[in-house]
Amino acid sequence: MRSKNRISYFYDGDVGSVYFGPNHPMKPHRLCMTHHLVLSYDLHKQMEVYVSNTCCLFHFYLITPDTQHLFSNELAKYNLGEDCPVFDNLFEFCQIYAGGTIDAACRLNNKLCDIAINWAGGLHHAKKCEASGFCYINDLVLGILELLKHHARVLYIDIDVHHGDGVEEAFYFTDRVMTVSFHKYGDMFFPGTGDAKEIGEREGKFYAINVPLKDGIDDSSFTRLFKTIISKVVETYQPGAIVLQCGADSLAGDRLGCFNLSIDGHAECVRFVKRFNLPLLVTGGGGYTKENVARCWTVETGVLLDTELPNEIPENVYIKYFGPDFSLKIPHGHIENLNSKSYLSTIKMQVLENLRCIQHAPSVQMQEVPPDFYIPEFDEDLQNPDERIDQHTQDKHIQRDDEYYEGDNDNDHQMDIA
Repeated sequence: MRSKNRISYFYDGDVGSVYFGPNHPMKPHRLCMTHHLVLSYDLHKQMEVYVSNTCCLFHFYLITPDTQHLFSNELAKYNLGEDCPVFDNLFEFCQIYAGGTIDAACRLNNKLCDIAINWAGGLHHAKKCEASGFCYINDLVLGILELLKHHARVLYIDIDVHHGDGVEEAFYFTDRVMTVSFHKYGDMFFPGTGDAKEIGEREGKFYAINVPLKDGIDDSSFTRLFKTIISKVVETYQPGAIVLQCGADSLAGDRLGCFNLSIDGHAECVRFVKRFNLPLLVTGGGGYTKENVARCWTVETGVLLDTELPNEIPENVYIKYFGPDFSLKIPHGHIENLNSKSYLSTIKMQVLENLRCIQHAPSVQMQEVPPDFYIPEFDEDLQNPDERIDQHTQDKHIQRDDEYYEGDNDNDHQMDIA
């Protein structure tokens, strides 16, 4: 069944070509794998596919692996190093994933789509002046700020195994954004924040919700808790738009995760949020077993399109990664579930009690809407013929016919797969 929703999907092939370095768990290559799996199921035919335009508005810092020794003070100041290394094309990588989320928000604001997807986004640990946890620019914060130009209240939901600390910190003192994060907490697990007692401050008191979980939570426990809390949050807060961060490191078998969620369990959260029929911005996030990340985000693309996908993965350029069974779904894990019924009940009651402290959905005064963080496509007739436009900028405005070629001559078949 074809989705009744208008869905915008952001992807730039360059985002998957960067390399964080040897032994680094973040593999942007997972985004290429996800995209080709989406193509192999023909999901792109049900969506409007875009490359971001907004990204070129960011300021440029001339730091590369070859020049980073000249910036030792800045590296320390902005927390660049082992977790957040300087690598080739770092700036373009940030432009692509952050620009995609901003453009997604702009399309939602202008009612050009109902749901916008940017699997390259969701880098929720970055702070205002600090890289953190493999994240350099917090695209989620930028996307939410864009949505706030048109919506009095925005709800942020995070199902990454790690606490969405950067987003929470950005909106900790405001009631314009409610942040809800379901994550592993305790045992020195990164980033070390996300206790249920962290509820926001000043005008933002009770508008930060944390659901701290222990190792091994399974589908039934997670989805039951998720639905109970999110239902009450939407009823109480009445958001105008929702941003959903779908970090896939909460799946069973993730290299850095410790939960037992199957893809079906993870995707059920996406399905549930979609049912509210509010403008919805969906991003990726963590996820370090790359073939399962691709599986998960492809299934969730299907969920957003109301399209059930066959379990047998179709032939695609990355098919060898999905062996030996070449199945789309993965089962739940077998880590001992340390989340007792009494513990989960206590967390649930604490969250619901805090929500009762919110008397009503906050409102904002009428004011002039700021302009969109958006660059319109350039008009060749209005260009100065003496002013050169670089090839990369021109390429960004071209919808390539070979990007989605349905045959053996697809250019991507010629690439050297790492």
